[in-house]
Amino acid sequence: MCCLGSDIIFTSRVQGTNILRKPTVRWFKGKWMDVSSKTGAHLQLKETYDRNSKVYTFEMHIIQAKSNDAGGYRCEVTDKDRFDCCNFELTVHGECLHKQTERKGVLRDRWQVGTSTDGGEEAGELDFSALLKKRNVKVEEGPKIDVWEILQNAPPTQYEKIAFQYGITDLRGMLKRLKQMKKDEKKGTAFLTKLAGAYQVDKGQTMKLMVEVANPDAEVKWLKNGQELHPSGRFIFENIGNKRMLTINHCSLADDAAYQCVLGDEKTITELFVREPPVLITHPLEDQVVMAGERVEFELEVSEEGALVKWERNGQELRREETFKYRFKKDGKKHVLFINEATKEDAGHYTAKTNGDQSVAELLVQEKQLEVYQDIADLTVKAEEQAVFKCEVSDEKVKGTWFKNDVEVIPNNRMQITHIGRIHKLVIDNVRPEDEGDYTFVPDGFAFNLSAKLNFLEVKIDYVPRQVLTDSFPAAPTSEPTNLTVENVSDTAISLKWRAPEKVGAAGLDGYLVEYCKEGSNDWVPAQQGLTDRNSILIHDLPTGERMHFRVRAINMAGPSAAASLSQPVTIREIVQRPRICLPRNLRQKVLKVVGESVNLLIPFQGKPRPVVSWLKDGQPLNLQDITVRNSDSDTILFIRSAERGHSGIYQLQVEVESAQDTASIHIQVIDRPGPPVAVKIREVWGLNVALSWLPPKDDGNCEITGYTIQKADKKTMEWFVVYEHCRRIECSVSELVVGNEYFFRIFTENLCGLSEEAAQSKDSVYIQKPGTEYKPPSYKEYDFTEPPKFTRPLIDRSVICGYNATLSCAVRGTPKPKVVWCKNQVDLSGDPRYRMFSNQGVLTLEIRKPSSFDVGIYSCVASNPLGEARSNCKLEVRVP
Repeated sequence: MCCLGSDIIFTSRVQGTNILRKPTVRWFKGKWMDVSSKTGAHLQLKETYDRNSKVYTFEMHIIQAKSNDAGGYRCEVTDKDRFDCCNFELTVHGECLHKQTERKGVLRDRWQVGTSTDGGEEAGELDFSALLKKRNVKVEEGPKIDVWEILQNAPPTQYEKIAFQYGITDLRGMLKRLKQMKKDEKKGTAFLTKLAGAYQVDKGQTMKLMVEVANPDAEVKWLKNGQELHPSGRFIFENIGNKRMLTINHCSLADDAAYQCVLGDEKTITELFVREPPVLITHPLEDQVVMAGERVEFELEVSEEGALVKWERNGQELRREETFKYRFKKDGKKHVLFINEATKEDAGHYTAKTNGDQSVAELLVQEKQLEVYQDIADLTVKAEEQAVFKCEVSDEKVKGTWFKNDVEVIPNNRMQITHIGRIHKLVIDNVRPEDEGDYTFVPDGFAFNLSAKLNFLEVKIDYVPRQVLTDSFPAAPTSEPTNLTVENVSDTAISLKWRAPEKVGAAGLDGYLVEYCKEGSNDWVPAQQGLTDRNSILIHDLPTGERMHFRVRAINMAGPSAAASLSQPVTIREIVQRPRICLPRNLRQKVLKVVGESVNLLIPFQGKPRPVVSWLKDGQPLNLQDITVRNSDSDTILFIRSAERGHSGIYQLQVEVESAQDTASIHIQVIDRPGPPVAVKIREVWGLNVALSWLPPKDDGNCEITGYTIQKADKKTMEWFVVYEHCRRIECSVSELVVGNEYFFRIFTENLCGLSEEAAQSKDSVYIQKPGTEYKPPSYKEYDFTEPPKFTRPLIDRSVICGYNATLSCAVRGTPKPKVVWCKNQVDLSGDPRYRMFSNQGVLTLEIRKPSSFDVGIYSCVASNPLGEARSNCKLEVRVP
């Protein structure tokens, strides 16, 4: 209630603790007009959000209220599958400002006769009377007029004329109310009991809607959101006397709708609200420690498939960005958060929240240490030669910068910088004297560098007789070559490599002479004719099995240098590599295939010379008629085009090189649909219940039976409806049967491939009679379930690595539930923050965060209850990597 010309504020507050996004709010006047289309100077909508209290505030401001602002208003709030609304009335009085002129004529109820006003000057006014043609009408004073009676008796073509005459502005709303009044006058007689206004059910539960009709033979129709429903496994129609029932099995969010029961021209309507139960976290997040640049995966498992999970980092919600820093994945009940190329800024506490639970884990990001596999070496080169600085680091992604005398090297026609994998190179063509200096490679992001020196060797040769040159610049042989090593050996050849001499001298270097001789002999034989300019050589046609010596000399015009030789003779025989099977991870567990699918197993292996590969199945050679085997130098393939149940078994792979061998086993299980159960019997009938029993099928499809599906059918219609799914036992009780109906029952078997193709049906039917006697259950002696604590799985000794979280686990049972205390060297660990204790269904876990040598000792788990006490001990060792 307000005065004419005053400002009005309507406020709606929404608690946002359990919602993940801003709700949608709409304001209505009457039943149909959305006021958001009328916002402007006269009407304003505002919204705010308080992050501390997590409350959304929505306001509707009416500036300088007018008489036509009076009426009924509605505020609707929507968030995904939830909805709420609030209705309120606004009354505008004019006596607060000035005395209003007396209006002529009075209407019944809350409708009032008045002259229309000009509209459209302000976009925000709710005055839609300006849409009507402006007309001055004089209404003479007289007796009270009942506009409702005039509209009820007038034809529809006169409605607009009557509205103009009596100043009715909300004609549309008035006609809707008039139509409802006419419907109310026709009181329905078809339904004795109608549906309630609304029903509520939990997700996954069963809901039953029931009406009672006057005619017991009448047929009704059930509609969902205006669409007719038909009987199925989830929607079951039942007729019992005058009662008509609709049963909805396993309600989901899709069943949240408006339902109608229609009988002839009459219908009854209700709303069904499906409430989603709180989603719990069954497998929480785990703390992680990664190196910078690595990928991080946080994984958790919730109790419901398709549940909504909100991820946060240090209290801030994570969203999918354009840079794809964070990625979210849903796989059934599993939810995974991926962080690409983690940095130190990504460290912190990560939280996963559902509508009923949350889990927190800590991420630690450590700086990556860069290892140098090959350092750059000093070089001494002559004019017009090529200088190559080369280094190798452990990380392929690390880039770097080259410097000469602390000045960055810019690539040009002579200087080229390359980065291939872990190797970084600086190549200088046609070396000049100004290229001499200190060269440094600095890896990006690391506080160290690699340095080497380039020495320019300038050789001046004048055109003078040799003896003069010899006197001026004495020529001398070079120093011996360095780092002579063997690269590879076969049955008839050997590959050698070496490095240039440390001192070349003024005479330069003409080439290298490579020689060999047998052990015990001094007859050195040149490996090739002439000299070689390269720092490596491949020598062929060597005697197999002989022990040979090799040496290399550097040659210049002053003569040969000292020889570089191997410290031990080399046996000319191919190096034997022990065979090793690299079994893929997915083949280390049982391989399941459905009948008709193909089997293609690729298994790599190693070994020199080429290994001999053999396959066995259950210790017997393979039947190569329907199994294909292909072998190569590095892998073997087992292929079955169409798997059959006879292909199930353990396949043994053996790889052999000379007397050494390696074996691996792969378990293949080919499964099929099971057969139907055996001997379905009706054990007992009482009241509206039937007890069934049966035996497992003769054929289980070569895999474990996961359950049974039980269905029932009325003898009149023989339409089958599901009673139970995934029943694990070989007996069940069917309840809520209808009195006077006769039922048959059938049962399907279920395994990993699905339901059996055929069902086992009960031979006899069951007729449900009206109970005449009262059932008295037998009395049973109460069983004593109490027992003292007992460790079903004791602690075992552990040896862990220093710096990585470790856990100790055991299992205990006892009734009443035992009290558990963890001790280290007889000292209680309950108050120590470095240890965390968990208990889940009798499984006890002690987590030790980043153990060190201080954590070495004897750990004990003590469980006690009023009936006794049990203790389990283990020894923990911490290894330093």
